[in-house]
Amino acid sequence: MKITRRLEFDAGHRIPHHASQCRNLHGHRYTLELTLQGEPISTKGSSDEGMLLDFSDVKFIAKREIVDRWDHAFLVHADDTAVRSFLESLPDHKTVVLALVPTAENLARIAFDTLAPHFDNAYAGRLKLARVRLYETPNCWADAEA
Repeated sequence: MKITRRLEFDAGHRIPHHASQCRNLHGHRYTLELTLQGEPISTKGSSDEGMLLDFSDVKFIAKREIVDRWDHAFLVHADDTAVRSFLESLPDHKTVVLALVPTAENLARIAFDTLAPHFDNAYAGRLKLARVRLYETPNCWADAEA
């Protein structure tokens, strides 16, 4: 059985060495989808009987670990020193420094790697994070899977 929870956030980024417009500072309305796989709870009379996990619990973890950190932030690669210097000159600017260039593919991988332990190592081993899908635009997305 699989379930999916969708969340949205806004963030800026740039792809420093891109040959086209993405090398410029810009932003997106990102959509993050988390797909969990496992077996539903079968405990009779349980609040979560018949569920893999309550969708509100999925949302809580995703917001705490990714969405609240990235929402209305600028996602910058650690080696993008010119932009990092600029962002550091802005008082109280929300900047997230990443080890990877902030492409949709890398952001999906970072989100997956960040979130997987919160699902895979919890809930008595019943669940596994199967996929993180990150939409950069409504027509363009990247999937990171186990």
